[in-house]
Amino acid sequence: MAKGPVPQASDDELPFDMDEEIAVDERAFFGQPAKTSAPKAALPAKGEHYHGHRERLRNRFRDHGDTALADYEILELLLFRLIPRCDTKPIAKALIDRFGSLAGVFGAPAALLQEVKGVGEAVALDLKLVSTIGHRTLKSELKGKQVLSSWSSVIQYCHAAMAHETREQFRILFLDKRNALIADEVQGHGTVDHTPVYPREVVRRALELSATALILVHNHPSGDPTPSRADIDMTKMIIDAAKPLGIAIHDHIIIGKDGQASLKGLRLI
Repeated sequence: MAKGPVPQASDDELPFDMDEEIAVDERAFFGQPAKTSAPKAALPAKGEHYHGHRERLRNRFRDHGDTALADYEILELLLFRLIPRCDTKPIAKALIDRFGSLAGVFGAPAALLQEVKGVGEAVALDLKLVSTIGHRTLKSELKGKQVLSSWSSVIQYCHAAMAHETREQFRILFLDKRNALIADEVQGHGTVDHTPVYPREVVRRALELSATALILVHNHPSGDPTPSRADIDMTKMIIDAAKPLGIAIHDHIIIGKDGQASLKGLRLI
């Protein structure tokens, strides 16, 4: 019987030679296998090297959890679902090498992700979707809670949201009189080393939200969270503008890839 033409896959699915790939439905791994009356075709010899690897990696994750896997292997597990027709191990390793860590991969802009061979627009957007889900999950842990008693959660959330931004970002956590989170808003984006901040606008927004306290947060794309003189001066200007209106500035946190700095903790405010 003559064989029909081989269906063409998208660029996201085919970073390697089509001759070495086969169509496999990855969705069946965590769900029920798709029912079919036709017998399963044997895997081509050239495909066995990564299909056997996928099954072994899944089994390790199922039996032992994420602690049994390296970061690039965790990324592989995700890429199995996004790029079902090729060996994703080289792509996972290339992403980790390019962005330095698993957090760096998910924090990277979609445009930069697409510079890695094998990552197209659809895969880059799916990686950013996973990142957003993580951020929303961390944020939900703070909503309505007394932020000052969950300080480690605040730092974790801010670090996940901002540490890998390529431009400076100024964020404000607005708190009520119980120090519970009312809103978390990005007030401005800047360059690689500067974000314009207007104290009057900060105070105006706090009044609109009936906030009685603020936590200021911004990132240093250089990775070094050490406060600059401009950071300190700007914070003091916001404190001076907010104090007469009964709005307290609890802290100004600077986030970097290598950690964070608290102006209050450093006794700079």
